[in-house]
Amino acid sequence: MKQVIAIIKPYLAEKVLDNLKLAPIEALVVREVKGWGRQKSYLEEYGESEYSLAFLPKVEITLWVDDVRAEEIVRRIVAVARSGRMGDGKIFVVPGQSYETVIASGAPAPEDAPPRTAGSPRRHPGAKPRRDRHP
Repeated sequence: MKQVIAIIKPYLAEKVLDNLKLAPIEALVVREVKGWGRQKSYLEEYGESEYSLAFLPKVEITLWVDDVRAEEIVRRIVAVARSGRMGDGKIFVVPGQSYETVIASGAPAPEDAPPRTAGSPRRHPGAKPRRDRHP
């Protein structure tokens, strides 16, 4: 199992996720993050223009995939996210840890959970009952 962490520009997140729809992924998490890379939050010269960037908004997509699929996933992300300009992002591939699913289908319900009837919505135990807005 490998963990692939892609930190990309926010406007490309939906395109990357669309490209990963049919990919063999075990699990996926998306977060909004801020950070900086080589610019170290001070003024430097890049090409012929100066730039000063402190914390930039990014999107972090974390995926867990089989070892043999990690390279394919990285290629899919790079194909969409690479523009060739500074700030495209980073992709990290690290060994994944084993994980446990909190509740699997067919697992017995906790003893203190109220019985569910057919068609009853799931609600948080401390949630107040909804009232109709229109009498």
